[in-house]
Amino acid sequence: YFENIINKLFKEEKPNQLLFSFLQNDVCIGYGGLININWIDKNAEISFIMDTKLEKDYFNFHWNEFLKLIEEVAFKELNLHKIFTYAFDLRPQLYITLENSGYFQDARLKEHCHYSHKFIDVVIHSKINL
Repeated sequence: YFENIINKLFKEEKPNQLLFSFLQNDVCIGYGGLININWIDKNAEISFIMDTKLEKDYFNFHWNEFLKLIEEVAFKELNLHKIFTYAFDLRPQLYITLENSGYFQDARLKEHCHYSHKFIDVVIHSKINL
């Protein structure tokens, strides 16, 4: 994946995604960034995956830290207008974390995705660069 997709992005002036390693004490515990970047409309989707062993006790902490970092990149470095998450309605703790970080529920797409033999909602949370 790195060789076929990510490596090519380094040569592009306006890539469609920017991914970063998320380190704790020099150990990679996750990765994420901005994906589906729309340079014309100045928005991008947030993607973040952390070590699943950390989710039970540190989900909120690591998501908050990642959001602070990615907002710096999105709003201050890239001057994007809006960033958002697109999440299957499976992790309600994510929505609490997002809303506590100033994100608002922008949309709920009813029964939008087929997952585990049933249709589930997709929830979109957004933050606008003010």
